[in-house]
Amino acid sequence: EVQLAESGGGLVQAGGSLRLSCAASGFSFDDYDIEWFRQAPGKEREAVSSIRISDGTTWYVDSVKGRFTISRDNAKNTVYLQMNYLKPEDTALYYCNSEEFWGQGTQVTVST
Repeated sequence: EVQLAESGGGLVQAGGSLRLSCAASGFSFDDYDIEWFRQAPGKEREAVSSIRISDGTTWYVDSVKGRFTISRDNAKNTVYLQMNYLKPEDTALYYCNSEEFWGQGTQVTVST
């Protein structure tokens, strides 16, 4: 059974950092691209960052460029999202996605 499990969310003050993890089971990260999404209350889900598993090419939405870094550890079947200089507008439920598979999400709350 394919599963994606996010972790690492929490409550942090503005300017702080968190590192999210997305651990996969049931399939190998070596074969698929991984993407992080987020959804804030009352807003549509938006793509935040992605990493191409084949060559490591990364993409970021403009609002997080320079603050977030996506990385992977294929040996651990885990993708990370390092989030620095967090802002209140980063508050959302963060999900990882690969193909049709989604995790349950991890909540990130940034206080002023």
